[in-house]
Amino acid sequence: MAVPARTCGASRPGPARTALPWPGRGPRPGPGARRPPSGPPRPLLLLLPPLLLLPLLAAPGASAYSFPQQHTMQHWARRLEQEIDGVMRIFGGVQQLREIYKDNRNLFEVQENEPQKLVEKVAGDIESLLDRKVQALKRLADAAENFQKAHRWQDNIKEEDILYYDAKADAELDDPESEDVERGSKASTLRLDFVEDSNFKNKVNYSYTAVQIPTDIYKGSTVILNELNWTEALENVFIENRRQDPTLLWQVFGSATGVTRYYPATPWRAPKKIDLYDVRRRPWYIQGASSPKDMVIIVDVSGSVSGLTLKLMKTSVCEMLDTLSDDDYVNVASFNEKAQPVSCFTHLVQANVRNKKVFKEAVQGMVAKGTTGYKAGFEYAFDQLQNSNITRANCNKMIMMFTDGGEDRVQDVFEKYNWPNRTVRVFTFSVGQHNYDVTPLQWMACANKGYYFEIPSIGAIRINTQEYLDVLGRPMVLAGKEAKQVQWTNVYEDALGLGLVVTGTLPVFNLTQDGPGEKKNQLILGVMGIDVALNDIKRLTPNYTLGANGYVFAIDLNGYVLLHPNLKPQTTNFREPVTLDFLDAELEDENKEEIRRSMIDGNKGHKQIRTLVKSLDERYVDEVMRNYTWVPIRSTNYSLGLVLPPYSTFYLQANLSDQILQVKLPISKLKDFEFLLPSSFESEGHVFIAPREYCKDLNASDNNTEFLKNFIELMEKVTPDSKQCNNFLLHNLILDTGITQQLVERVWRDQDLNTYSLLAVFAATDGGITRVFPNKAADDWTENPEPFNASFYRRSLDNHGYVFKPPHQDALLRPLELENDTVGILVSTAVELSLGGRTLRPAVVGVKLDLEAWAEKFKVLASNRTHQDQPQKCGPSSHCEMDCEVNNEDLLCVLIDDGGFLVLSNQNHQWDQVGRFFSEVDANLMLALYNNSFYTRKESYDYQAACAPQPPGNLGAAPRGVFVPTIADFLNLAWWTSAAAWSLFQQLLYGLIYHSWFQADPAEAEGNPEARESSCVMKQTQYYFGSVNASYNAIIDCGNCSRLFHAQRLTNTNLLFVVAEKPLCSQCEGGRLLQKETHCPADGPEQCELVQRPRYRRGPHICFDYNATEDTSDCGRGASFPPSLGVLVSLQLLLLLGLPPRPQPQVHAHASRRV
Repeated sequence: MAVPARTCGASRPGPARTALPWPGRGPRPGPGARRPPSGPPRPLLLLLPPLLLLPLLAAPGASAYSFPQQHTMQHWARRLEQEIDGVMRIFGGVQQLREIYKDNRNLFEVQENEPQKLVEKVAGDIESLLDRKVQALKRLADAAENFQKAHRWQDNIKEEDILYYDAKADAELDDPESEDVERGSKASTLRLDFVEDSNFKNKVNYSYTAVQIPTDIYKGSTVILNELNWTEALENVFIENRRQDPTLLWQVFGSATGVTRYYPATPWRAPKKIDLYDVRRRPWYIQGASSPKDMVIIVDVSGSVSGLTLKLMKTSVCEMLDTLSDDDYVNVASFNEKAQPVSCFTHLVQANVRNKKVFKEAVQGMVAKGTTGYKAGFEYAFDQLQNSNITRANCNKMIMMFTDGGEDRVQDVFEKYNWPNRTVRVFTFSVGQHNYDVTPLQWMACANKGYYFEIPSIGAIRINTQEYLDVLGRPMVLAGKEAKQVQWTNVYEDALGLGLVVTGTLPVFNLTQDGPGEKKNQLILGVMGIDVALNDIKRLTPNYTLGANGYVFAIDLNGYVLLHPNLKPQTTNFREPVTLDFLDAELEDENKEEIRRSMIDGNKGHKQIRTLVKSLDERYVDEVMRNYTWVPIRSTNYSLGLVLPPYSTFYLQANLSDQILQVKLPISKLKDFEFLLPSSFESEGHVFIAPREYCKDLNASDNNTEFLKNFIELMEKVTPDSKQCNNFLLHNLILDTGITQQLVERVWRDQDLNTYSLLAVFAATDGGITRVFPNKAADDWTENPEPFNASFYRRSLDNHGYVFKPPHQDALLRPLELENDTVGILVSTAVELSLGGRTLRPAVVGVKLDLEAWAEKFKVLASNRTHQDQPQKCGPSSHCEMDCEVNNEDLLCVLIDDGGFLVLSNQNHQWDQVGRFFSEVDANLMLALYNNSFYTRKESYDYQAACAPQPPGNLGAAPRGVFVPTIADFLNLAWWTSAAAWSLFQQLLYGLIYHSWFQADPAEAEGNPEARESSCVMKQTQYYFGSVNASYNAIIDCGNCSRLFHAQRLTNTNLLFVVAEKPLCSQCEGGRLLQKETHCPADGPEQCELVQRPRYRRGPHICFDYNATEDTSDCGRGASFPPSLGVLVSLQLLLLLGLPPRPQPQVHAHASRRV
């Protein structure tokens, strides 16, 4: 394509542009200035022998003023490849480092990772760890059942008769509005002293247990006081368990009455808002208290259900959903004359966090209209439960109906679907204040092995939407020892600050009988739990012998990861488990689906696969080889996997025995240790050491300089064979210190970095050493001092050749500041050793390029220069091609890396955009590269992201769940005697006591009080090189705005060389490719589509949903609660006077709990 006629090589009007010679260090000349000479003239290509300069003189030409031909650009590409390779050969020191390792062969041994043996050993260690917790659990559960059986119920027990440590006492004393402060608690609350314990990340007291009682339960009630009385005896069992196993963490008994007794004692972590913690709603309690559930929730939305009652129903459904775990399946439907699902889910779906969120949002859209049709609702529910063509729990089946009342018993529906076997339990909930006859609702529940509940006001919702678990627990209790099986939970956030944990659970049964010859009691007393911190399990896995890209992971029967390096939730919610699927922790493919299925089925296996992996900074995707090996962890629901790259089959282990024998003094006297001292940095380069746990007494620090200081001070006291240190880590660190110092001595020290426009050279090793030369370059070194956590290190191991890493730039941040020559581009490559036929990669070396100087160098390499100092001149009669130096007004030349990020450009105004995704620089050209298969796109979702809180959408609205009467209501005397008025006053009273009910965000009260971000789903998009490897010419067709471009991969690098005409107009702007993370308002990929292809999972192998001896006569007793005009007037006067009464919230406990 011809360019406008003008002198070849001339530029558009503006200051004359003269090509710069090879840039070195020093002041930057202006765009029209020439850098003054600072010595003898330098050769045009410093690293190329004279013969390689010949092509420069004979650069092919074409017709006048033409776009460069393909072979011309291939010629430029070869020059770029040769220049990069030359610099890396001289300064990278790959070959020299290989020789150094061989010269020091006597100082290390090559060890082998045997995947099958490794994974079996780790699985066995985890099994042993968990088995010790299981034994402690069984001792606790047996003791609890015996203590409760021996306990004598006391009707006249008083608060002053009970002595215990109330975990919330300190917080309540600090709160002048506390219920106990105002009422004056009579309980004899212990005052304890605490000591800091790093294992618990908390202050604890090992001599006592602590008790937590939910805020909405009156701790002075007879039921609670009797519960406190008999559970006190557990204290000695807790203490004995810890004596037998000092590694035990929290030991907890969660009672079905809501009382939590845990050991050791520690003050409760009270949130800023009201404390809504109730042990019966914790994931571990729910899992331990009942078998998996298939639940259909049907909600009456007939015309009589309006205003406050409908709000109560919506809140009740949301609270009911919170009682379900990932082992359960659920659907929610509304009904009047007809029944229909409230969401897009047309069948039972797994009750995971994302599906429950869809339900909760859909429920808010329910509108009351029509007439009540129980038959339509129940027929829909039974049809859902009978659908056998979908994945479901296949255990407890139940229907939960929320209504304001009705007369129809729909006996014909039950006869058709549920009788005589009654395999589906029916639970009915009478919601709101009304005068309807509740007998039909009671009958439905009692005739179908369920229970009837009343929810007259918002204060009754939490209690009455979880009590159904007691009914589901009956078959477990009646099954006796058969049901006493330990279950291990999903990962979740510990409420007392341990971080991520799993919990072993064991149900505790009521072994008493109501009288001589009476039937066995069928109530569950509660659940016993023992926590295991994920960090304790991680310590059993090999840390550094697997290399930077090897790791161990574990999954449960749902496919959720228990261990995985990518399990990093940015924010946690106490109410929800941390559920990250293995296929979301990694980039999903068919091979990984097969591996996941095999692990869930409890099989052993091994498979080598080619797969995609994200870089640590999540900007890049690499196609790599990985070896997966997996085995089940016996006696648990978990399976363990090991992932190893082929180059991590072998690793180095330092053998410093000869030196150790010579040194009986501290380790600081060892040879090579002196090169860790800051006094050596000026001559040997700055050393960063990985912040690993080299010794138990080593003080950690986020500041590497301080950490190095702490390390050196400790080494002055520690002998080389000290048992308090990890000899593998310590000796490898000393070995690599000496290895990298020899690289300085043999290669770096005698080279002039400025001559080659380098800011620094560096080496990083598996042993934890990162050496940066010269010392002053360390001031601008921003890479992670732990090589295993440095993106450049891990990518270099996975990629052959030279890996370029431009500085990271966000499009929303200001451009790079090209001041003081501090902006650099990392170029790194792995050092591959071959020792006795065993191949490994123990180190990465590289250089840091001066961005601005190499941008000038790039122009010259992609030019038609025919002389060392002068660009090629073309007269009016000359025939030549445009090049990247002289014609930069018309020609765009760039280097883009494999992730699509700009590395170098011949456009000076783009230098401050280096590191940005190229679509933000030239969207039109990047789209063309993608459409021509130079790049491939990979989209995935980050389910662990944290997002800034959204502005509240309910400003100006009423408090949550509160019915707002109109002025007409207030003026209507009849309204003051209505159920609506009575219920409103109840809510006001509850609100004055439990003010969190009037807040918009209930989760914050129970979650982390310091959290200012909420969990969300982010869509991630990465680009990587496609299938095109050859040189390629194309045209971006856009009429008069069309552009020619040429693209070619640079051999042995991760770079793409692109030459294109600059756009002549802006009408050719097409779509823009996006790379940055974007928030998914719909909570990730469309949930309605995902549930149609559910991932493979298995539920618990045991199910207790039926027992022939079950007594279903206790199925709920209810009575309507008509309002009293006198009471209403009194309450109104009290409210007007500002003196609200403090009612005692009732503990909803079954009468049969009295024993």
